[in-house]
This record gives sequence, C-alpha cells and structure tokens, in this order.
Amino acid sequence: MISQTPDLLMGKTVRCNMTLNATKFGLASATAFAIFWIICSLLVWLLPSMMMDMTGHMTHGDWSQMGWRLSIGGVFIGLIGWSVVAGICGWLLATIYNKVL
Repeated sequence: MISQTPDLLMGKTVRCNMTLNATKFGLASATAFAIFWIICSLLVWLLPSMMMDMTGHMTHGDWSQMGWRLSIGGVFIGLIGWSVVAGICGWLLATIYNKVL
C-alpha cells in the first residue's frame, strides 16, 4: 500500500503567521499584573519583615533600616498605576511582535 505524503514532508515550506491581538494581550498583561500586585500587597501586610528581606535580596541592597508605609490608598494607586503601565507594555510588546512577523 502506497501512502501519500503531505506537502510539508515533501520539503515545501508552509508559512503560518500567527498574530497576537495587541489589545487583548495588553489587557491580559494588566490583569495579570493587578493580581500580582494584590498578592504582593497582601504579603507585605501579613509578613512585612520577610518581604523587606526579600526586597533587599532582589535589589542587592540592605533594606533592614527601611520600613513599609502600606495604606489602602497607596495600594489602590499602585494597583492602577502599575496595571496601566503593564497594559501599555503588553500592548507594545504584541504590536512589535506582530510587526516583526
């Protein structure tokens, strides 16, 4: 029995451009970062000393003399601000990706 081989296996190149919806990718980035921000804020509220140590390790610095000033307003402003920045970065990343294709 002779089987037929698809074009892909015959050495022909099949090109499939898969573009990203930049708006949806930006929204997904903003949402993911908002979730991360809320979790991080909760950890700072629940475990301030451990989070201060982790921040020092992440920035290669000594933050032991610093202190957290965590307020609901600050958490909310940070949530909005960083989510907007993450959304714009996600949108820009997807737009550049689509142009490079």
